[in-house]
Amino acid sequence: MANPKPVRVIAVTSGKGGVGKTNVSVNLATALSRIGRKVMIMDADLGLANVDVMLGLQPPFNLSHVISGECSLEEIIVEAPGGIKVIPAASGIQNMAELSPAEHVGLIRAFSELNTDLDILIVDTAAGIADSVLSFAKASQEVVVVVCDEPASITDAYALIKVLNRDHQLRRFRVLCNMTHTPREGRELFAKLMKVTDKFLEEVVLDFMGAIPYDQNLRKAVKKQRPVVDLFPSSPASLAFKEAAMKADKWPMPGAADGNLEFFVERLVRGNDSLLGGLL
Repeated sequence: MANPKPVRVIAVTSGKGGVGKTNVSVNLATALSRIGRKVMIMDADLGLANVDVMLGLQPPFNLSHVISGECSLEEIIVEAPGGIKVIPAASGIQNMAELSPAEHVGLIRAFSELNTDLDILIVDTAAGIADSVLSFAKASQEVVVVVCDEPASITDAYALIKVLNRDHQLRRFRVLCNMTHTPREGRELFAKLMKVTDKFLEEVVLDFMGAIPYDQNLRKAVKKQRPVVDLFPSSPASLAFKEAAMKADKWPMPGAADGNLEFFVERLVRGNDSLLGGLL
């Protein structure tokens, strides 16, 4: 690879939609960029992509053009304010499992030829337990589960963790509580989720990544299509995102082999077609 150093791949996901998952991805990326990390976001919500909308971008091409061979991966990457790079979602491709073996190989080669200097790749998945969500999560080194304090969010977060653990052998999950009204509420929300996982999923380990407070400035930033960390850097939500970014920056780095982006994409598509191994 042109970028041989290890890259930390973080999947940001949730059991339920509407918990602010993409906002977390965008602001976590911005906060990491502010401390000197080279960050890229891959919009992996293949049905309802909105990373570009959150950042005020209008990309002319997306991942589908790479898969079809019309563009290189380098050509579709767009740069957002603050130096964050974005891989736009592949509109119309509902599931990575629908790709042919040849398309799998083309995707892996596209990532292996990427020249971008990169420290962290944040993968903004769709919500729920669709095949594409599970594929992106199990291919990443870190999984951040975004949850808010409502019964459906907690129940669906548990369901997502359960499926990833029992069917795909993932054990460690980082939990980020969003839209909390007090610091204590975030801790209590994490405790609720951990109580259930401790009871029914013995192998699962949950780490508290932090709590993002409910903040009107975040709504204002969304309307202006800017990260709150960028637009209102001293707001409560911004300070919490910066703290979460500092924690993420201290997570163990992957090894040289597992940290290459082409291996991330290989893991992403490996289980989807038995012919893949024979084509590589």
